[in-house]
Amino acid sequence: MSNPHPSRRKVAVGEKLRGESKVRTIPLVNEDAPLRKPKWIRVRVPSSGNIQKVKSMLRQQKLHSVCEEAACPNLPECFSHGTATFMIMGDICTRRCAFCDVAFGRPNPLDPDEPANLAETVENMGLNYVVITSVDRDDLKDGGAQHFVDCITAIRQRTPKVTIEILTPDFRGCLDDAVNKLTDTAPDVFNHNIETVPELYKSVRPGARYEHSLLLLKTFKERNPHLPTKSGIMVGLGETKEQVENTLRDLRAHLVDRVTIGQYLQPSPHHAPVARYVHPDEFDAYASLARELGFSSVASGPMVRSSYHADLQNQGINVGTIEK
Repeated sequence: MSNPHPSRRKVAVGEKLRGESKVRTIPLVNEDAPLRKPKWIRVRVPSSGNIQKVKSMLRQQKLHSVCEEAACPNLPECFSHGTATFMIMGDICTRRCAFCDVAFGRPNPLDPDEPANLAETVENMGLNYVVITSVDRDDLKDGGAQHFVDCITAIRQRTPKVTIEILTPDFRGCLDDAVNKLTDTAPDVFNHNIETVPELYKSVRPGARYEHSLLLLKTFKERNPHLPTKSGIMVGLGETKEQVENTLRDLRAHLVDRVTIGQYLQPSPHHAPVARYVHPDEFDAYASLARELGFSSVASGPMVRSSYHADLQNQGINVGTIEK
């Protein structure tokens, strides 16, 4: 049995902690054998040279994708179609979320060339729709909001017709400053994931606060009523159906327009365990409720992720049905 009070050590700048070394301070109950994946959990692996092409392009421009860093199961499908969700501000996060495979540590300084490199890559890939996300950067005074602005500006200067969706951190401690900056230079879609139900935040998302994430979404929408807001939730972490339904109601009450619902998959044996695999019929039920609540776009299915086929989500298509 692991030590319930693991010792801490100072992490060097640029050092990446993953797996057990990342989540060792989070109390997780993970002693049972992992659940066997059901038949509806499957990953498409297309035969395409685009996967290596996209990876090579990202390496050449010193860019990161959340697809790779978070070990997304949809990477083969998305990369094969020449799409990626770009992750800015480095590949080291200042949070230790128990569900996420992105490395934890003390991040390197921001790369001032990243906005220009990102804009060039978007143009070279011929993208019409781009999703930009980031690690949490609690070390930055504005949480990295200005860097988002710089990336949006660079892309619009180079490819003005591209639709830009940003998937942001929670900007704890700097919400007003961040929203002000992202209102002055706004994306086309503002996304911030609620991730899970409030009852599981302490064990799954210990560095965040449920109410704060809701406030961020509502504040941005109030200041930008013409722009769509979006959020996502994972299921299968131990939440109840009622808790998921309540979270959907909370999101809608905080003016969120679009929602994604997907199955949590454990990135490694050291992360939060999968409590259950949610049946596709239950995802359909969540989708029906979300539409009844007034969400303008709903994507609900086992393999759905926040940015999975985001261009189709933007058209109101439930990409959860693509995998059926």
